[in-house]
Amino acid sequence: MKLIIAIVQDDDAGELIATLNEEGHRVTKLATTGGFLKSGNTTVMIGVEEESVDEVLKVVENVCKTREQVVTSPTTIAGSSGVYVPYPVEIEIGGATVFVVDVDKFLKF
Repeated sequence: MKLIIAIVQDDDAGELIATLNEEGHRVTKLATTGGFLKSGNTTVMIGVEEESVDEVLKVVENVCKTREQVVTSPTTIAGSSGVYVPYPVEIEIGGATVFVVDVDKFLKF
């Protein structure tokens, strides 16, 4: 048995969970926060048999696409004077960070 841990953007989480459920996979959803943008993301945990890992990974890849977003990043004008001016920066968001780990024991009560 394998445990797939996928960290995805909140915008993709609903569709990902619905698609996985439609294909018969049980999902546990955890609300988490990203470190870089301090924005919300979702950690999805899926327990699957080893032969289903590639199927689940394909669903994650198809649903969680990367895209560009403009964010405002404060930068200083005059060194350390403490004056900050918002500066728009284009970044890539979305996609997924996925871990596949072995499960030694699975119990359901």
